[in-house]
Amino acid sequence: MGEPNATTGQRIVRLWLWLHLALVLVFLLAPIVAIAPLSFSAGSFLQYPLPGLSLRWYVDFFTSGFWLPALGNSMVVAIAATILATVLGTLAAIGLWLAPFPAKGIVTAALLAPMVVPIIVVAVGVYFAFAAAGIANSHFGLILAHTALGAPFVVVTVQATLAGFDRTLMRAGASLGAGPWTVFRRVMLPLVLPGVASGALFAFATSFDEVVVAFFLTGPGQRTLPRQMFAGINENISLTIAAAATMLVLMSVAMMAAVEYLRRRGERLRRGRA
Repeated sequence: MGEPNATTGQRIVRLWLWLHLALVLVFLLAPIVAIAPLSFSAGSFLQYPLPGLSLRWYVDFFTSGFWLPALGNSMVVAIAATILATVLGTLAAIGLWLAPFPAKGIVTAALLAPMVVPIIVVAVGVYFAFAAAGIANSHFGLILAHTALGAPFVVVTVQATLAGFDRTLMRAGASLGAGPWTVFRRVMLPLVLPGVASGALFAFATSFDEVVVAFFLTGPGQRTLPRQMFAGINENISLTIAAAATMLVLMSVAMMAAVEYLRRRGERLRRGRA
């Protein structure tokens, strides 16, 4: 909403900024908008205008002996990695928040390193480490690698939630006779749960969409959906890839909506406690 008393120059600057925002959104969303209609094409090629509308590529996805196993692998790995990343990331964030120590900055940087280190460097390092341990080309190895990639997101979101947490609530619970576990479960966890859930969603999305580490750590029996899509582009371009991409986009939109809901819920909880 514009300010009623804004000058002409301010209105022009605001309009200019909105125009730039619209251009950036078009630039970012154009590839997504372009690929989604192709998943409903009755043809067999990436072409516009569409020769007709059909659900054949979605039927092919859900009846294929290649795509469904890849989707199953992605779901298994993403769910397992999300559970591990959520537990470990939450405990790490709470530990850093409760126990200040001289090397806290270094430990925090080490925990967040997978977010900033180039993914190809992580993939090569993980491959050599896991190959020596004998867990390369296995679901277990991929789950561990994706846990390391997803945990930093949980640490960040939980730390952001804890920044507004009142420590006196924990002392009040302890003064009433509650033990540490009870205080954590009944006092802290309900208030930080939106941050934990948001971090878990980011960890799930990171694991489900990851392809570079999967290239190094998976064999034919562990192919994930993004890896199968990449292989499909190289081997035989099929509009089934467009159907898979459209479903991934819809899943991402749903998760972002869930994150926004959790953020607003967390704000309401903090305002209610204030």
